[in-house]
Amino acid sequence: MSFPSPEHDAAYLEDYFAQGRRIIRDLRAAQAAIRQLEGVAKSKDGLIEAAADGQGGLTRLRIDPRALRVGEAALGREVTAVLQAAQADAARKAEEIADEAMGAAHLPDPLDETFVRQRVEQAARDLL
Repeated sequence: MSFPSPEHDAAYLEDYFAQGRRIIRDLRAAQAAIRQLEGVAKSKDGLIEAAADGQGGLTRLRIDPRALRVGEAALGREVTAVLQAAQADAARKAEEIADEAMGAAHLPDPLDETFVRQRVEQAARDLL
């Protein structure tokens, strides 16, 4: 790892913290986008529709009265399948947002004891 020269430390740290602020801002934006997204699904015949939010919670369920003709067990299976498909759609969208945000979240390597040691040794040389 290479470090800036001592006379560029202030600029390096300013840039480092600016990058951190940008990453935090981007992660908060991704969080907000996930809270606002909606996953949707419909049954093959279009009689059952559902929507889920970014956390997988059900936000909407519409059952056309004609869907009631199939019987309780079949209706239950179809509603369950549509709900799961809406949640899967929401999870896929949330994962895309999170992956994009994490892909952009790259800070330089953190400063370690090598950096501090170099600065202390440089200060000691400057004093002598």
